[in-house]
Amino acid sequence: MEIIDKALKEGRETLSEYESKIILASYQIPITREIMVETRNDVIPAANEIGYPVVMKGCSPEITHKTEKGLIQTDIRNDSEALDAFNDIIASMNGIKGTILVQEMIKGKRELVIGLIRDPQFGPCVMFGLGGIFTEILKDVSFRLAPLEKRDTLEMMDEIKAHKILDSIRGMEPVDREILSEMLINVGRIGIENDNIKEIDINPVIISGSRPIAVDALIALQSKPSTETERV
Repeated sequence: MEIIDKALKEGRETLSEYESKIILASYQIPITREIMVETRNDVIPAANEIGYPVVMKGCSPEITHKTEKGLIQTDIRNDSEALDAFNDIIASMNGIKGTILVQEMIKGKRELVIGLIRDPQFGPCVMFGLGGIFTEILKDVSFRLAPLEKRDTLEMMDEIKAHKILDSIRGMEPVDREILSEMLINVGRIGIENDNIKEIDINPVIISGSRPIAVDALIALQSKPSTETERV
């Protein structure tokens, strides 16, 4: 894949959020609508094309923890706020070479995580669980070896302790498990078809209405694919 090849030639071990999402979208994984901007003059046209309210983020392969570094601003509602956010994020990047993502603001109270790790022995393993700030705290996740079939994905959804979050609760629609299932299957496909991908972290996947959408993503690379035990 061209994006991966280019990054490896540049000696990089990670893709930017923007690059990561291009790969996800190429595998029919729903992502946020977003525009990458490089200058202040690009901000207002991009924000108006996406439509307020928007989210703005610093975007660079060198950036992993954007929230802690003040590189995300949400609920931006007009041109003035967008320009202020651009200035603030650029200042917070402290000279890191990168761009700004102008992104649609996805509203939803439920957050999930989908990921992939490449085990040296078993190969690509898909992960699913409770997302957002609770991922590292609660570690409520389920794993399966890729490739996945639909029954595998449905079992993963039922295995997490917070599985009822996928149901109709407090006036919220049940999560579209068909879309979620396809997302998990396709993340597994990415791992199988791209040996140079070491990890995928899609967090959060926000449930908008009933539809899961990948709001943030990070793909880690490896220049030399690890030797994988042949699966029977």
